[in-house]
Amino acid sequence: MEKTILDKINRFTRRKLTEDEVYIFDLVLCDNDIDRDCERFSDKALEALRERFIGRTGIFDHDAAASNQNARIFDAELITDESRTTEYGEPYKYLKASAYMVRTDNNKDLIAEIDGGIKKEVSISCSAAKRICSVCGNDKNTVSCNHVKGKRYGGKLCHTILDDITDAYEWSFVAVPAQVNAGVTKKYSEADTVKAHENADISAANEELRRDIRRLAYFAGGRAAADIASVSAANLDTQQLIALRKSFEAQCGKGGAEVQLDDSAKDEEQTSDFSMR
Repeated sequence: MEKTILDKINRFTRRKLTEDEVYIFDLVLCDNDIDRDCERFSDKALEALRERFIGRTGIFDHDAAASNQNARIFDAELITDESRTTEYGEPYKYLKASAYMVRTDNNKDLIAEIDGGIKKEVSISCSAAKRICSVCGNDKNTVSCNHVKGKRYGGKLCHTILDDITDAYEWSFVAVPAQVNAGVTKKYSEADTVKAHENADISAANEELRRDIRRLAYFAGGRAAADIASVSAANLDTQQLIALRKSFEAQCGKGGAEVQLDDSAKDEEQTSDFSMR
């Protein structure tokens, strides 16, 4: 092991660890391509995440209990893959991180599962202050527009660009379907939300609210809470959906737009990026 790697790790330890005491693995946290929820990170956001995720702990299923901490990121780099392009035609970029664990009797099974490819899907939680419409450039956190994510305008897919990262909370090993917690849980003022619904397709807006509610419910209480929230939200109107979302936002208790990206449902080629060593 290179001495510089141990130096980076030992910035976070109370005593200097040796090569035999640590287990190191790499993971891909996120990228700049449009995800299945029609959102992506800007290059500026990826660079901010690169800086902010150094030192962040890894947990399971976004359960923030201290006993659930299992690893820590000690280095990260933004990589450009010139052989690939994004859906919108730019070079593919991804945020690769290096994490470490202290080898103990308690985590030897986890290490074996990482090496065996059982534990490999990763999701992140962070805060993005800007949500920019790819069509008109408006920040949807402050100015509404009637462009709908997933529709095409002038032959180009409308999507939301996540920018102005204000914090990175944690990263997690996950084993849930991507539709549960992939994407962004939005936090507008109620007035902005109502205005957006007046200008946009009501049916599409309500479906987006229901997805937000399911993600927030998952973040607040796990899969069971998300399933219950989906049933509760199924027949609610716009104002009722807004109220329900606000109640889950209060439970989560964080400002900004909470990003939880679950890469478990990427295509086979991209999933291989999550193979840890």
